Amino acid sequence: MQYTRLGNSGLVVSRLAFGAMTFGSGDIPAIYKVGEENARAMVDRALAAGINFFDTADAYAGGESERMLGRILGERRKDVVIATKVGMRTGKDLLHTGLSRRHILASAEASLKRLGTDYIDLYIVHRFDPHTPLEETLEALDQLVRRGLVRYVGYSNWSAWQAAKAVGLQERHGWARFITAQMYYSLVGRDLEHEVLPFVQDAGIGTMIWSPLASGFLSGKYTRESLKDQNNRLSGFDFLPFDKEAGFRLIETMRPIADAHKASVAQVALAWLLAKPGVSTLLLGASKPHQLEDNLGALNVHLSTEELRQLDEQSPHAAYYPTWFTKVVSDQATDKALGTAPAA
Repeated sequence: MQYTRLGNSGLVVSRLAFGAMTFGSGDIPAIYKVGEENARAMVDRALAAGINFFDTADAYAGGESERMLGRILGERRKDVVIATKVGMRTGKDLLHTGLSRRHILASAEASLKRLGTDYIDLYIVHRFDPHTPLEETLEALDQLVRRGLVRYVGYSNWSAWQAAKAVGLQERHGWARFITAQMYYSLVGRDLEHEVLPFVQDAGIGTMIWSPLASGFLSGKYTRESLKDQNNRLSGFDFLPFDKEAGFRLIETMRPIADAHKASVAQVALAWLLAKPGVSTLLLGASKPHQLEDNLGALNVHLSTEELRQLDEQSPHAAYYPTWFTKVVSDQATDKALGTAPAA
């Protein structure tokens, strides 16, 4: 296993983390489908492989993901880092959602009970709440840290400007500072590269990458014909927007690279992310033990500079303003002389 500090904090986490979103059952059967026996087997395997980082959320399977993870870890809880999240709807009433002080404080206490622990290592706001003043959200998070209920705080699914504004407020008021951004990033979803990754690297914030295999599409197991098969995950939860046809062409490029490394297509997709600057840890969201086993093998795949370049070129991505403008007008001679030229 490989380990890293999460952002500029002293928190040491494994570069592969285990995501417990699939634990339990609920209203999204394509996602919430792992019973306790399979969940226990995967947690045990993750721990044996050196994973010390486990992620869940209060909204997953109506809270059952937190309960199951807490039961399975048991006394081993002291040896791991647990991240959970707040902000998604957890009940029908209007009060059971968002990032108000009331909801954050109540949700943290409820998560502690479900997890069977007296502190949360990393508490993450799951989404941006446009209806609550940002100061209220950040002060509530700081209050949890000061009470000792939470050790570190982070955010998920925020834009770069939202996170930058929050960090400025945290620094101004002396509030607990974000140490991580949990964000979507994959070979078929590279939006993060334009604004978010440059920001978090500059701000000293680590990244936790969710859905690094794009809901399983980058496992290579799907075909154009099987996408609508009712038994596969994508037919029941096609959440991520990306060009499927471009994705299939990319997988055709990935297969010979995988064969050259005696690896799977999924391992190549994960290895590409592990090689990206600014990526701290990848969340593995397996629903079966053999999937987890395969994902763990990504640490043994070391892609060459040429293979990384080939994947960069073949993966679907677009140039956004002002990113493309900055690149076009950059003074390359000055950058080269100062040693600050961007990587090719």
